[in-house]
Amino acid sequence: MNIGFDAFIETEVPENELIISRTNLSGIITYANETFAQISGYEAQELVGKPHNIVRHPDMPKSVFKGLWQSLKEGEKWEGAVKNLRKDGGYYWVWAEISAVKKDGKTIEYKSMRSPMAIQDKITYQKLYEKLKLSEENRVLVSAYISKESFDALKSKA
Repeated sequence: MNIGFDAFIETEVPENELIISRTNLSGIITYANETFAQISGYEAQELVGKPHNIVRHPDMPKSVFKGLWQSLKEGEKWEGAVKNLRKDGGYYWVWAEISAVKKDGKTIEYKSMRSPMAIQDKITYQKLYEKLKLSEENRVLVSAYISKESFDALKSKA
């Protein structure tokens, strides 16, 4: 068990910044802008060559990504709220817009532009995603207070 406090720390996407990346058709990152690197806690070169799900937060329901890939394969743009996982265990919310890049009428890669979200939207989507996780995976998010002694005992077993 890895217990860390970083999991509760949100990194805010600056209002005037866009997170941009491109992937191949299998979802492997081929380009990551500096904002993506800074917000995710990775260096850009650590992201390139890795599956985009390197930043997938465990709070995200599988159905969101199933719908995303279905839309892309049907040639449609996908957009929606995504909670991402930082390298240090923290998280950040983005509004993602993902679409195909075409050459001679054929999809050659995908591009993604992610922008900040309002706090109320983050709360709304967190609640929605918790319901989806329960219905799809029979998993619930738990947050609890425990004694310092219990915490220390858990931490020492990690």
